[in-house]
Amino acid sequence: MNIIVFSRHQGRARQFDLRSPVFIAVFATVVLVLFGGVFAAGSWLGAEWAESQPARQLSKWAAELGTQREQVAAAREVLQNNVDALAIRVGQMNAHVIRLDALGKRLAEMANLNKVEFNFESAPPVGGIDEPSTSGQPATAPLLTDMLDRLSDQITDRERQLGALENLILTRELRREVYPQGRPVLGGFISSFFGKRVDPFTGYTAFHAGVDFAGEQGAPVTSVATGVVTWAGERFGYGNLVEVNHGNGYLTRYAHNSAVLVKVGDTVQKGQELSLLGSTGHSTGPHVHFEVLKDGSPVDPMAFINQNAQPLLKAGH
Repeated sequence: MNIIVFSRHQGRARQFDLRSPVFIAVFATVVLVLFGGVFAAGSWLGAEWAESQPARQLSKWAAELGTQREQVAAAREVLQNNVDALAIRVGQMNAHVIRLDALGKRLAEMANLNKVEFNFESAPPVGGIDEPSTSGQPATAPLLTDMLDRLSDQITDRERQLGALENLILTRELRREVYPQGRPVLGGFISSFFGKRVDPFTGYTAFHAGVDFAGEQGAPVTSVATGVVTWAGERFGYGNLVEVNHGNGYLTRYAHNSAVLVKVGDTVQKGQELSLLGSTGHSTGPHVHFEVLKDGSPVDPMAFINQNAQPLLKAGH
């Protein structure tokens, strides 16, 4: 089958054979292009139509809400972690403050400070005039964290300073305890002083290295300072002797005792009984010979006895 086409412009006729392979290929191509365009347009229109359907839109919104819900949950977890971290910091600082209060209270008691002025059991009274502030700003999380860091550093520094002060006070108290001070007996009277005197046995002038306290037989003899017993027994001339080393070069001796109550190596406290007053060794009667040595050399015990607030008692008083 043929198709004849006449052209007025060219003035001649053209003939097309419908059974020609070229014509069939061109015709098939045109048909495919038309069908392809129609299919694409239909798909696009179908998608637009589906998007406009309520069920489809609700499904899309539900997916978006699920995503937002997950984001909110993640943000809430981060916020809770930050709150937990701040709570831990506050708890640590509170523990530091409790230790500071206990340390301050202990220092106030050790230093005999005014309990009203240095009261660590209640907050100090404060006050002021409430005025509207225009220069301030609300606290934010980073600002609050910085404030906590600074406060924590200040508390740590104060705790270190108070610890050093406590050590200083303890050292002062320890030195006071080990420093010879006071009388070795409560009663009696001084029967012989430190220095040159006439020896009661030879009649010659001799150096007396201590102070003698006359008293009643068996009266308690006490240590004038804290220390360690380095001698507890008989020694020539001294009779029954107790010797106590107090450190820092100080040593005290208590001689002519009727009985010794401690042994070598014992740690004794200030005011603790060491022996019982007697008259052993070179002695003319019940008394205690009291010596103080500094770096191995005898010094006048009166310099330490006079620091005691108790008066020197005479016999019969």
